[in-house]
Amino acid sequence: MSAAGKPLICLGEALVDLICPDPVSEPAAASRFEVHPGGALANVAVAARRAGAPAALASACGDDGRGRYLRRRLAEAGVDLRFYGELEGVPTPFAFACLDPDLEPSFEIHGAGIDDAIASLAGREEEVAAGAAAVVFGSNTLVDERSRAVTAAIVAAAGGRGVPVLFDPNLRPGRWRTIDDCRERCLEVAADAAVLRCNLDEARLLAGADDLDAAAAAAALLELGPGLAVVTAGPGLAVARGACAAEARPPRVAVVSPLGAGDAFMGALAAGLADVGFDLSRAGGALATAAAAGARTCTHLEAFPS
Repeated sequence: MSAAGKPLICLGEALVDLICPDPVSEPAAASRFEVHPGGALANVAVAARRAGAPAALASACGDDGRGRYLRRRLAEAGVDLRFYGELEGVPTPFAFACLDPDLEPSFEIHGAGIDDAIASLAGREEEVAAGAAAVVFGSNTLVDERSRAVTAAIVAAAGGRGVPVLFDPNLRPGRWRTIDDCRERCLEVAADAAVLRCNLDEARLLAGADDLDAAAAAAALLELGPGLAVVTAGPGLAVARGACAAEARPPRVAVVSPLGAGDAFMGALAAGLADVGFDLSRAGGALATAAAAGARTCTHLEAFPS
C-alpha cells in the first residue's frame, strides 16, 4: 500500500472523560459530571478523520462497559480499529475533568490501564510502522516502562522505514512522579520527531525557559532536533519554525471549554501535512487549518460531539 493510502496511526490512550459542565473553584466542589469519549490520541485520531485523513488508533481498552462505549464511539467517528484491542480483565482508563471560573482545566486521571493498552502492541511494532502514513504519539505512553519500550520500538521502526513521526507531549503532570522525569522522557524522543508540537507552557518546560513567547519557544524547540517545531498559545498566534516559518491566528470564538482543543489542532495539522505528502516546507496551510479546528473545539464541552 502506498503512503497515500495508509492511515495516520495515533499511538496512545483512549479513555472515558467525566466532565463537570459547571465551572468550579476546586474539583471537590463538582456536583455532576457528563460522560464523553476522550484520551489525547483518540481525540487526535477523530480530529484527523474529521479533517479528511484516514486515521487509526493503536491502543486497547478493557472488556468492560467503558471499553465498549469507546469502541462504539471511535467506530462511529470512522477511526480504524485494526490496532485497537480489547483486554480481558483490564480496566478501561477514565478521567475526571473540571474547569475553574477562568475555564482553566484540571484532570484526575485513573489511568492504570494505559500501560497495559500500549504494552499489548508488543510484537506488532513493525506492523504498526509499516501500516502508517505517519505515527503520532504523546507523553502518556512514556510514563511506564512497558509502554515506553513499545513506543520506542515503534518510533525506531518508523524511522527505519522513513515514516514521519509527530510528537505532541500533551503533558499531564499528575501522571508523572516528578516534572523533571516528564521533561527528561520528552527530550529523549523530541530529536526523533519530524514534527514537535507543544502548547506554550509545554514548550517553555522543554526549552528550560519560562519567559519565551510562541515564536521564541518554537525557535528553541527547533534546537532539540525536529524538522518542524510548532507552538500554540490558546487564542494567540500558532507559530511554526524549521522547515517552514509560518504563523496563524485562530478565529475568535465564544469559549465553552478548551478541553480537546490541542488534540483537534494536532489532528488537523497531521491531516494537513498528510495532504501535502509530509512536505514540511508546505506546512503553512496546515497550520492555519489546525488553528481553526482548535478554536472550533472550544465552542462545546465535549471535544468531538456526535
